[in-house]
Amino acid sequence: MSIDLTPIGVVHTQASKADVRAEKPDIDGEVEVFAEFAPGLEGIDGFSHLFLVCYFDQLEPRQIGPLQVRPRRLVRRGFALEDLPHLGVFALDSPTRPNPVGLTLVQFLGREGARLAVRGLDCFDETPVLDIKAYQADYGTPEFSVPDWYVRLMDESGHI
Repeated sequence: MSIDLTPIGVVHTQASKADVRAEKPDIDGEVEVFAEFAPGLEGIDGFSHLFLVCYFDQLEPRQIGPLQVRPRRLVRRGFALEDLPHLGVFALDSPTRPNPVGLTLVQFLGREGARLAVRGLDCFDETPVLDIKAYQADYGTPEFSVPDWYVRLMDESGHI
């Protein structure tokens, strides 16, 4: 099976790749929606958050395909890489994926034409955007659980 996807826009941010990799929480930017897709923005104003589905066009070849990785971001928090478990990529938000596609939730700050101001980006400048979905209240869940390994590795904010 072959799947063809067409980007509907592109991310613009002044944030450096180092800032994005460091997962700084308040990275601002814009999503430029291409003119032929701009009619799809009708009714988007007033939502507080948007999901962006992006194509990770800047991944290294070694990051596409592996199904298990160690959660490397924890090395920055003092863990030794060799002490971290091998985990399936579907249990992590690692950019290493069988398909270079990412999902991120951003705060929607406003719109000027086909340009959407957002905060909380975790993708590089010029990353292609495949889709945008407005966050709706029924997407959240009041109850959820995480595995024991996650609890052991998470930080004070509840993220690994």
